[in-house]
Amino acid sequence: MSLRFEVCVDSAVGALTAQNAGAHRVELCSALFEGGVTPSAGLLETVLEAAPDIEVNVLIRPRGGDFIYDRYEVSAMVRDIETAVGLGAHGIVLGALTPAADVDMAVCRRLIAAAADRPITFHRAFDMVKAPFEALERLVELGAERVLTSGQDISALEGAPLLARLVQAARDRVIVMPGGGVTERNVARVLRLTGAREVHFSAGMTVDSPATHRNSRALMGGTLTRSEYTRRLTSPAEVRGIMAAAHAPEDPT
Repeated sequence: MSLRFEVCVDSAVGALTAQNAGAHRVELCSALFEGGVTPSAGLLETVLEAAPDIEVNVLIRPRGGDFIYDRYEVSAMVRDIETAVGLGAHGIVLGALTPAADVDMAVCRRLIAAAADRPITFHRAFDMVKAPFEALERLVELGAERVLTSGQDISALEGAPLLARLVQAARDRVIVMPGGGVTERNVARVLRLTGAREVHFSAGMTVDSPATHRNSRALMGGTLTRSEYTRRLTSPAEVRGIMAAAHAPEDPT
């Protein structure tokens, strides 16, 4: 089976970069600094127009923080999924947990029903479940196509032992897709150690703002902030580099 590459993007330019580099799919989201939240309808529509030759899966997450949602947040997610499907999204990325850190089957069933026949990815809420193999079986029961996970660790490389066991347990019932801290330097090792055939990465780079006038006194966020005069973009060289490294023999050094 050939490798498949998914790039996490938050812009039309990012999606076009991934398409031009030969990636198979993008996960579209906003607010990557928050771990990703639902992108706007306008952004999704623009991405589908700008990059028509790549699959666009849409993250559905109403806020940062935990994955335990009240009925209003669930209602918002249902409506966001219906909007994304109506605009032409190819797939939906979702996840919900109970306070006891199990897959929230009731909420997930409601969200999946709203997605109609679109393929479902269960996002990195999986990394917060207390019993990953039980959770994997619940995702099979729900009919999810894949699960995105770092192996419940700081990165997919550190989580590779659990990822390998999940890949074996999943067999051909659900795709286990490593993601989190995947780089050109470690992607071949992650794939070798886990046996995975799909991989998720962001390939981001920070660039300076084109602003010529700058006010350094005002901040647009809380105390944990990035400069208003930098931008985070998808790097064409990094996307190509990670994909090439994934196919190359692993460097023993």
